[in-house]
Amino acid sequence: MSDYQAKIDRLIKRWEGKGMTGEEVVSQRKKKESRDSARVTSTHENPNATSETVRETLVTPVVDRCDVLVVGGGPAGISAALAAARTATKDSPIDVLILERFGCFGGVITTVGMETLGWYRYEGCTVDSEGIGKELERVSARMGGGDRKWAFNDSECLDTENFKFIADTLLKEAGCRTLLHTTFVDAIMDPEDPNKITGVAVENKSGRGIIKASRVIDCSGDADVAARAGCEFTKLNREDAMGLTTVFNLVGVDKSNFLKHINKKPATYRDWSLTWQQDTTGKEDELPSPYMQQEFDELNKKTKAEEKEPLSYGGSWSAITEKGEATNLNLVHMKGFDPLNAKDLTEAEIMGRKGVMEAVKALKENVPGFEASRLRNIAMTLGIRDSRKIIGKYNLTGRDVASQAKFPDTIGVFPEFIDGYNILILPTSGRFFEVPLGCLKPKSGENLLVAGRCCAGDMVSHAAMRNMMACTVTGQGAGVAAAVSFRNKQPTSEVDVKDVQDELVRQGVNIHGFRGVGREWAGTVASAVKAKM
Repeated sequence: MSDYQAKIDRLIKRWEGKGMTGEEVVSQRKKKESRDSARVTSTHENPNATSETVRETLVTPVVDRCDVLVVGGGPAGISAALAAARTATKDSPIDVLILERFGCFGGVITTVGMETLGWYRYEGCTVDSEGIGKELERVSARMGGGDRKWAFNDSECLDTENFKFIADTLLKEAGCRTLLHTTFVDAIMDPEDPNKITGVAVENKSGRGIIKASRVIDCSGDADVAARAGCEFTKLNREDAMGLTTVFNLVGVDKSNFLKHINKKPATYRDWSLTWQQDTTGKEDELPSPYMQQEFDELNKKTKAEEKEPLSYGGSWSAITEKGEATNLNLVHMKGFDPLNAKDLTEAEIMGRKGVMEAVKALKENVPGFEASRLRNIAMTLGIRDSRKIIGKYNLTGRDVASQAKFPDTIGVFPEFIDGYNILILPTSGRFFEVPLGCLKPKSGENLLVAGRCCAGDMVSHAAMRNMMACTVTGQGAGVAAAVSFRNKQPTSEVDVKDVQDELVRQGVNIHGFRGVGREWAGTVASAVKAKM
């Protein structure tokens, strides 16, 4: 066993509550029991419900029909819709409809302003699934929406505004039908088979309507469709869940002065531990990171002393354009909110915007290059990392992610990248794991697939699968699986895995990866990156 694998195994044992001190084991078990007992449910409940009720009588018109319906237009939803539409042939057409609650497609890219599908890439080190995720980056660059790199590594930065047009164009060219400004409100189940979904109820400016569908893919991010369909899911207590973020952009930054400030003492991933105690493999610690924390020390002290709001400041700055645009400032964070509670979301949105104003002031006062900067944009919605996850036919684990797991029903690969719950592992060793189709299939629920961050898995696997590039992997896999099951007249639970895999390969997906690539880089990436600075 290699030294690196031995280190990974020690981390896995610690995550699983083994190899720890007695006090740590008790703490870990209490957290796990709290999570498991508090979060497993099979019903959707309104957290703001009172004892008063009103009986409604609804007779709702059918407003549309399709073969494959995708609910949610983020990276997972776009990938699912494109993949399903591209599975169609002249002899086997497939009508794909994708709906989205906002006025644009793109999800976290366009509504939150996160400009990297995968910020974890180091040149020559990372094995990706290729497929639609990489296509989105290539098309963005070709259409003028992606000509910058994330600071200190080889990750592509997208133009989040331009991406709105790019998403429209790709979906239209693929033959997908689109419906914006439309909110999913309920799942329609077969009266003769309560586990079989037959469509969804939606609300929009036109009113309430039913969209009938042979296959439904839940790309809502929160497993909204699966929850309303009665599927079991998990959800962390608000105290244990990852925080919410309000992203913002500034203009008028003096890039030259800012980079001089940064290069005097470049931040590394070790510095992330100044805010929280994190697990790493060690190879991440000395890598340069676009991270700011000390610049917000006084603001954090003031916020903590007042004990009024669960706000914290500090995080990544992504990239600065030559024109002085700081396009992705991920610096304002809030803990203790339930992203499935509208009242909590309202409070967090307002608090986050207030926090942005404080952060802008701190940047102007404490960071060279930001003195004359001004606010350009606050994200139109919160960045949410953690809500429902389905209980699937297979539930991905942290051990799978960190042990190069292989599956007979693989739909793609994702690098050994874990970011969340105080764990940070960057994929600089060439290692990766296969993503199984089983984690997209609800434990119960027919003709329904789930893609994106709400696919099935434990906490540590979620810290990998929540990332946008991973969402494109599950999205494309779900889109192909839904289309193949429709074409073959098979329920989604029994879809022919080989047919799915053959179609994914035809679409350019790397379903098995190729082991060994980038291994020679392990332990040398830090010096290679510093040499480029």
